[in-house]
Amino acid sequence: MKKTIIYMTIIPILLFFTGITTIDTKAETTKENTVILGGNPFGIKMFCDGVMVIKTENVRCEGKECCPAEKAGIREDDIIIAVNNHKLKNNEELAEIIESSQGNTLTVTIKRDDRTFDVNLTPCKNTGGKYKAGMWVRDSAAGLGTITFYSEKLKGFCGLGHAICDKDTGMIIPLSYGEVVGACISDVTKSENSNVGTLNGYFTDEYYGNANLNCNKGIYSNNTITSENQEIEICPQEEVRTGYAQIYTTISGTEPQIYDAEILKLYKTNNETDMVIRITDKNLIDATGGIVQGMSGSPILQNDRLVGALTHVIVDNVVCGYGIYADEMLETLIESCG
Repeated sequence: MKKTIIYMTIIPILLFFTGITTIDTKAETTKENTVILGGNPFGIKMFCDGVMVIKTENVRCEGKECCPAEKAGIREDDIIIAVNNHKLKNNEELAEIIESSQGNTLTVTIKRDDRTFDVNLTPCKNTGGKYKAGMWVRDSAAGLGTITFYSEKLKGFCGLGHAICDKDTGMIIPLSYGEVVGACISDVTKSENSNVGTLNGYFTDEYYGNANLNCNKGIYSNNTITSENQEIEICPQEEVRTGYAQIYTTISGTEPQIYDAEILKLYKTNNETDMVIRITDKNLIDATGGIVQGMSGSPILQNDRLVGALTHVIVDNVVCGYGIYADEMLETLIESCG
């Protein structure tokens, strides 16, 4: 079944990348730093570890406005892990517990930053006769991205190059369970300055594996994908240079192509904004307008080596964006598969 989607709106605005050529890899590589090149689109269905509070709001109860959640000390960005020592599975379960409380006080277990603690929440009856807590919550997210590389040695793969964040709060979604599947790009909504476009597409029935880590360096899975893509060496970040580069990405169907680009600046940030990159390929710009959402994770190549992955687009100049070093993603994959 085709599920039409637009891309991950859960990211700080994302990424980008003509001609079709063969990418030659160097003869001398080692298994430790050799991976299988990505560039293919993927879909992800991700479920939170608990439910995330998006916002609180007043409820009209007994002729006055009140917010039980706020009164209990619950805030936007809090993660509700459990109620009365019962671990939550989804939004619906929380709503059922609140509705059936009959106004009795509930012990709510909250995770905030690095702390976990309990608060007392007393739901109130609204004008419709239902018990409410005065908060909006979310338990899942879904979207499209691009795989950066696979590792046969580690039996894992990674993509995006940045975290999946809640679209309203910007907070990294705590991962309980994530399913990675194939995706197909059907068309492109082109980018314009101050108006970032998207890769539009749908999930396929091809199952890739489970996501086991969502962090500021991307999405990681410890499952192996069978791929006919070629092996490529990961370049240490100290050997990456400004100048000519290439982007390997998919803007139609499922097969990636290579496009010209230029690395403008390099930083030592150890996060998803390690480099500034500009699209120079006329064919890509004509097709997409520049960088569009859904290109996050697209491999960045230089001198036949994998140097990084695309992560963000610069909104006021959509042919430019940011990238993360590939060796940082490899290090994170090693840790996540360890």
